[in-house]
Amino acid sequence: MCPGCPPFPAGANTALPVPGKPLQMERSGMVKGPHTPPAGQCPEQPSPGLTELPAPYGPWMEIAHDLPQLITSHQLRSRVHQMPQLSAQHLRGHEELHLAHLVLSFITMGYLWQEGEEGTVKVLPRNLAVPFWEVSQALGLPPILSHADFVLANWRRKNPNRPLEIENLDTIISLPGGESLRGFILVTLLVEKAAVPGIKAVVQAIRAILQLDEETLCKALQALAEAIRDMSKALKQMHDYVDPTVFYTVIRIFLSGWKDNPAMPEGLIYEGVADEPMAYSGGSAAQSAVLHAFDELLGIRHSQESINQGRKEGARRLCRLSATFLHRMRDYMPPPHRAFVEEICRAPSLKQHVLSSGDTQLRAAFNQCISELADFRSYHITIVTKYITVAAAKAKARQAELCDNVGPSAGKLPSALEAKGTGGSHIFSFLKSVRDTTREGMISA
Repeated sequence: MCPGCPPFPAGANTALPVPGKPLQMERSGMVKGPHTPPAGQCPEQPSPGLTELPAPYGPWMEIAHDLPQLITSHQLRSRVHQMPQLSAQHLRGHEELHLAHLVLSFITMGYLWQEGEEGTVKVLPRNLAVPFWEVSQALGLPPILSHADFVLANWRRKNPNRPLEIENLDTIISLPGGESLRGFILVTLLVEKAAVPGIKAVVQAIRAILQLDEETLCKALQALAEAIRDMSKALKQMHDYVDPTVFYTVIRIFLSGWKDNPAMPEGLIYEGVADEPMAYSGGSAAQSAVLHAFDELLGIRHSQESINQGRKEGARRLCRLSATFLHRMRDYMPPPHRAFVEEICRAPSLKQHVLSSGDTQLRAAFNQCISELADFRSYHITIVTKYITVAAAKAKARQAELCDNVGPSAGKLPSALEAKGTGGSHIFSFLKSVRDTTREGMISA
């Protein structure tokens, strides 16, 4: 249990959501209050989600559906300047608000990064900034593209009667990057889908602890380990659908934020909202509630208090930075998702329960979860190495060759976040620190 948190209320049942709408979990039974998300659930039912806003918001949708062409032709900024000033106050219900946030966040990222790192702007125009701010305030989300927009709310089935597979899925809104962008979004979505049984297992495990039901707890931990293993399998599809060169040179910049980003050191002024610039982190998988939920259940604390005293001071400092970054990423989750993670944080300690039980089978099931989670994080490092480090080296080599042939006028590669994630973290030190902290969660025999 987290220090200072009130007791955890027992029991929860799941209800699967719809495409195009951030994933949620219905709280019921003994859990009182509003919706709490399953943090990674994807729907099983065929009903389509909202993919178009009401007619008055046609100007937004027209631009959003033409974003790749408008950006590559360098016409997006002029189109945005011609947009009418629309109020978000006429949007009705969470589905319309979430779709509006998706649309406005994609337009904003295109507007900011249309001309690359060296062509950024300092002001987001009023006709985009004000409604984006209004929608964000209504949803409790920041006014920037987040994981909840980019992945969780940005998909639809092509055929409602066919399975949830990449061939039967498409995005709602896109950016430059073609099939690689589509693949990047949808593979990430399938990783979230693979987490569904694990999220259910989290709820079952907490209920089993409260009811002192060791058999059910052991089965829940086995289900969680299997779900994490399936997440790793889903992540491996990235190699099949995403070209590293396209990801690094085209896609990545559009996920970048204006916090901890040398290309926009002062942040961004939202005209009509505030006179001073504001800074927000870009989209990051760390904004998904899935691994936050698993960490909380397993007692993996990325915090100063939990740092292994045997580590060198440099490693301990990285842990502190990682903990700060991860905690900040929770501010980018939809409020129900964040609330779900916080409820797990308030639950009785699973690790202490396993230790005090003395049950070897329970300890083995717990350690298997830790092992699978560490393996998942190690494989994520492998992916990042291929799609950032290796891709950057190859892109630089190609650029050098091009400069030798056509001169220094050759296009400049993005470099501001070369060693950082789109969320602004120092990506390799962050990922390795989180992976190592995960391994330290193992219970010794």
